[in-house]
Amino acid sequence: MSHAHSYAAALQPRDATLEPDVPPPPGAILEALFFAGGQPLTPDRATSIVRGLSAEHVRHLIDDLNRTYRRQNRPYTIQATEQGYVLSLRPRYQSVVERLHGGPREARLSKAAVEVLSLIAFRQPATRAEIDGQRGSDSGALIRQLVRLGLVAVLPGPAYGTTTRFLDLFGLQSLDDLPQTLDLQQL
Repeated sequence: MSHAHSYAAALQPRDATLEPDVPPPPGAILEALFFAGGQPLTPDRATSIVRGLSAEHVRHLIDDLNRTYRRQNRPYTIQATEQGYVLSLRPRYQSVVERLHGGPREARLSKAAVEVLSLIAFRQPATRAEIDGQRGSDSGALIRQLVRLGLVAVLPGPAYGTTTRFLDLFGLQSLDDLPQTLDLQQL
């Protein structure tokens, strides 16, 4: 069996009612990980979650998923970023997201919300206790607001980190584009 055929076979759905004890194929598990969201998925992380999967196999499965998405004219794709792979909408669907979350000009944040967002951006992953300690006051409501706006995501720990929407809103390609002055590093 060729590698291309084995990868394509790994993406094929199985009817769970016919094979209840058969685990889902690796491609379906990988796709589920992308739909679950959270931190970008690295090949190393994927291989630690899906037994028997190599980093090269992960890359092939992602290529296969993207081919399937293009062939089915899906509005999403899996993109490589500096931090790993992420499931994202194709550019032509960005206006739909802006209507859902509000465009960049509609994201109005209070001074306190900007302060919390800044702390998260520069210290991520940041815990609520760290944020509260830096601010000297409770940040729970502000963090929830930032999560609802799609600017902050809940990370394991639990901790908080910024999202691709945060990067888009501020015109950043990656977190490396954040200012790196001595004053900001002392936040």
